[in-house]
Amino acid sequence: QVQVVESGGGLVQPGGSLRLSCVASGGIFSIKAVGWYRQISGNQRELVATVTSGGTTNYADSVKGRFTISTDKGKSTVYLQMNNLKPEDTAVYYCNSELNIYYTGGISTTRTYWGQGTQVTVSS
Repeated sequence: QVQVVESGGGLVQPGGSLRLSCVASGGIFSIKAVGWYRQISGNQRELVATVTSGGTTNYADSVKGRFTISTDKGKSTVYLQMNNLKPEDTAVYYCNSELNIYYTGGISTTRTYWGQGTQVTVSS
């Protein structure tokens, strides 16, 4: 079945950079839209950035100018480039993908998939 997997998290010093990847695999599908979310310890999960199949992007005010979301459709991958990281960016980052899934017989449906999350820690 289709699955979405995030990677690229880790430990970085303040002011450093990380690039997160969200890869969809396991079926025949096309990407409609993807959102990156994060959950800071003790808080609700919050939306960080989104990108649509048409290339429209949006960012939370807290990351605008520092984070960039992009898509490589050939690799079914969405990236989140994070620059000038701050300690308050420390969180588990999740990828949420809205996909068109195609089945035998010409049947298709739209479903949303969450990745398992990847930890980003910004600390000196």
